[in-house]
Amino acid sequence: MGKGKAEVGTPKYLANKMKAKGLQKLRWYCQMCEKQCRDENGFKCHLMSESHQRQILLFADNAGRFIDSFSQEFLTGYLQILRRQFGTKRVAANKVYQDYIADRHHLHMNATKWHSLSDFVKFLGRNGHCVVDETEKGWFITYIDRDPETLAMQEKMAKKQKMDKDDAERLAEFIEEQVRRGKTEDEPCSSGYSELKRENEEETIKLELKIGTKQPSASVATVLPKRPLELLKDVKKEKKFKPTDGGSGSKKPSALDELIKEEELKKEKSNRKDYWLAEGIVVKLITKALGDKYYKEKGVVVEVIDKYRAKIKLLETGEKLKVDQAHLETVIPAVGKQIAVLNGGYRGCTAILKAINTQRFSVTLEIASGPLKGRLVSDVAYEDISKLFV
Repeated sequence: MGKGKAEVGTPKYLANKMKAKGLQKLRWYCQMCEKQCRDENGFKCHLMSESHQRQILLFADNAGRFIDSFSQEFLTGYLQILRRQFGTKRVAANKVYQDYIADRHHLHMNATKWHSLSDFVKFLGRNGHCVVDETEKGWFITYIDRDPETLAMQEKMAKKQKMDKDDAERLAEFIEEQVRRGKTEDEPCSSGYSELKRENEEETIKLELKIGTKQPSASVATVLPKRPLELLKDVKKEKKFKPTDGGSGSKKPSALDELIKEEELKKEKSNRKDYWLAEGIVVKLITKALGDKYYKEKGVVVEVIDKYRAKIKLLETGEKLKVDQAHLETVIPAVGKQIAVLNGGYRGCTAILKAINTQRFSVTLEIASGPLKGRLVSDVAYEDISKLFV
């Protein structure tokens, strides 16, 4: 009659536990039975046992399926250690393996299709699990993270960087346009004055004053310098200059004119906002973040969301998109068409486009609704008006 197992708490039980603590030799481990033997004699006895023989018969029926299952389990456990402890850092393959086998119940490599750690590392490199490189100190691996959440986060960050780049490019274009506009305004007109120079510097200038002579009659026209053409278009009625006793000069504005001007300045300041979207206007997409398919496409605003975003319906395809106002720009129609004033003193009014000043990037319009109907307003920026969808 053989001896039974030592009872719990006895010296023999504690001695067996101390011997079993830690890792044992790999060659004395049976993966099918998941049994670790402490010496060669114990392993030989295990191989002759009835339970082991039954497991070997099962293995013989379908050896390939068991080896593939063991290999997949070893691969999964190894990659989990690599991903959780080291992430995407470059690390020695043997370091990861030592952390993996620290668990007594790990799946042993001698049960897999790989004969050595080098073969396993080469497999990781061939199948795209890791970036593998061999050095004098051994094999090093770098995990390639293909987790769906990680990929989604990377894609989101890439889209954000692309949108920030588009906004930066648009801002740079806007600044360049402002600089070009400023240079255009600073250029002298063709009718400008030139420096007065005498041809003969030695010539004496004589002034002849006749006292008591009559003043020139009113029929004699006073020659005045011509004003620039764009100023003539902006002003509906030119004020005539009349000679005075002390010389020529312009008429002082009346108190009513000053009050009207002050009121318009107050209205301009109070109605000037950093948002301009309105329902029913036609806008143009200027961002490439949505793809080349939608770039420069026009649409009508069907709904304004939180002042700065809008739901637009494309005019050609009828598709609906939600976009930010930073990715849109206004559309200037032909002269005579209806427009909506989106910003400034006349914000919210409907008007008729009367003229377009391409040099100053502005328009002249006539208010078509409200108590100010019929008023002409000039020098309104392109950004403050947009075409109405009819």
